[in-house]
Amino acid sequence: MQSDDVRNKFIQYYKARKHVAIPSASLVPENDPTTLFTSSGMQPLIPYLLGQTHPSGKRLVDSQKSFRSQDIDEVGDNRHTTFFEMLGNWSLGDYFKKEQLPWIFEFLTKELKLDPKRLYVSVFEGEGAVPKDEESIHIWKKIFKEVGIDAKEGLSLNEGGRIFAYPAKKNWWSRSGEPKNMPPGEPGGPDSEVFFDFGAKGLHEKSPWKNEPCHPNCDCGRFMEIANSVFMQYQKMPDGNLKELAQKNVDFGGGLERMTAAANDNPDVFMSDLFSPLIQVLEEASGRVYGEEPVPTRVMRVLSDHIKAAIMMMVDGVLPSNKGQGYILRRLIRRSLLYGWKLGLIKDLTYIGRLASPVAKIYAGSYPEVTEKIDEIRLLLQEEALRFGKTLERGLAEIEKFPALNGKIAFNLYETFGFPWEMTVEIASEKGQTVDRAQFEEEFNKHKTLSRTAAAGMFKGGLADHGEETTKLHTAHHLLLASLQKLVDPSIKQRGSNITAERLRIDFNFMRKLTPEELTKVEVMVNEKIKENLKVTRIEMARGVAETMGAQREFGQKYPDRVGVYFVNLKEGVDPERATPADYFSAEFCGGPHVSFTGTLGHFTIRKEESAGAGIRRIYGLLSK
Repeated sequence: MQSDDVRNKFIQYYKARKHVAIPSASLVPENDPTTLFTSSGMQPLIPYLLGQTHPSGKRLVDSQKSFRSQDIDEVGDNRHTTFFEMLGNWSLGDYFKKEQLPWIFEFLTKELKLDPKRLYVSVFEGEGAVPKDEESIHIWKKIFKEVGIDAKEGLSLNEGGRIFAYPAKKNWWSRSGEPKNMPPGEPGGPDSEVFFDFGAKGLHEKSPWKNEPCHPNCDCGRFMEIANSVFMQYQKMPDGNLKELAQKNVDFGGGLERMTAAANDNPDVFMSDLFSPLIQVLEEASGRVYGEEPVPTRVMRVLSDHIKAAIMMMVDGVLPSNKGQGYILRRLIRRSLLYGWKLGLIKDLTYIGRLASPVAKIYAGSYPEVTEKIDEIRLLLQEEALRFGKTLERGLAEIEKFPALNGKIAFNLYETFGFPWEMTVEIASEKGQTVDRAQFEEEFNKHKTLSRTAAAGMFKGGLADHGEETTKLHTAHHLLLASLQKLVDPSIKQRGSNITAERLRIDFNFMRKLTPEELTKVEVMVNEKIKENLKVTRIEMARGVAETMGAQREFGQKYPDRVGVYFVNLKEGVDPERATPADYFSAEFCGGPHVSFTGTLGHFTIRKEESAGAGIRRIYGLLSK
């Protein structure tokens, strides 16, 4: 069964039960400074779980894009990923346990055709002021009885156990974990999970639990959690106690990747159509075969997971940087390159870009925006790979000079070559060594203190002010970008800008130095458009319309639903919302300000063209009377 089938069946199943399908929220949370990424289906819905009325009603269904950086060290086994989709259905004070548990069982057994005999469930055993979930136990026994299974509770597998009670550490859900870790105001509640039994084919040969008594939540690999119904009915109070919410909610989450694995009776989520196209590219690039031995298998899992996660972040506007979401993105890409080195892929880093198209195809039906942005993302991936590739090679050579690694050496590798802590740990592990984290942190904090003063004086990008000269150079900047696209390469996109009263600076994607002839032609075109005294017009329109008619935008920038588009030389009588590139010289998303006619700009001169990083060029320009 394909992942699209699983997703669509789930959505349709709950729509038939009067649920309204809602779109996935962005991976970058809106109005939530407490977390970098959306990590669960319930995260965007917290206000409604706490009682706010949802505009689509009390019954909702969705598939939510999610990312969990805390799972990064577990990626490499058959089931853990950083990026995943969480299928969810929601009751906001409407139905509760007696509807939810039979529905999810029916979906798994009727829609996905899972054998009921291979399903096992867990419930909350009770803790503190919250009692054992006897109601769910009673409902589960009835559900299993209807399919001819005598579901016993509290016994081992060998004694016919089917329902297992666990403490809050295993069977309580909130964003912060068990009740003692929940901050005041946080909602949470007991849950009931469903596990699929893969039998011997799921067992991990190296599992530390393989000789221990087996149970659904033992993590030996035999069982995989595929569904979790959370009964979100409590809220943590300032005094540390739990208070029942005015409305009892159902918050269901089921990983699409895991449900697809169960539907295909294959315990390896990386063998599903959600990952196999990426694995195929890695096999072709490396000449290694997935599954033949542990090393390429684990490495290909990490690579395919990390690059897919990186692409989905970039779709939602994240760019590689050294802070916030951008740091996590850069860490994923660089960690991928390190694992690529283990496959012998350090000489040709273009394989990173070749992983982009498979991701676009995987999500073509469910997230068409991936396809829309994939060409720009491919360039960004390659730029980041080239930027770090040579550094990686030099850093790995440097490491060979040291018989043993320590925290100070690890920090020097970080500062000089950009090796994150996790990468140095990986390399030390390969050598059978450990690295002192405290020593690394000590060196890191010294560095932060020394650099703080310098950082305070750094010039920020964009417009320095809205003065007359800066405004003129801003309009010249638009003319310059359009001229580069028309005369050098139509795929050129802006990657950054800095405009003062004295000069403009534009960064753009391009893989080589521009020739003197190209620079002269671009300079001539800009001056021609200035002499033509073209009209500059601002039109407000829907963002989607602006994108469709070809308006340029800076990659990675977030724009509101309605945007201002500045046109240079929009033809008379043309409807701006139906314009094509043939109807104007330039059109860009922009907040302004600009001159009204280009004739006021003066003479434009390209002062300098240089590299601004791997795959990024930079031009400085001036205006004179």
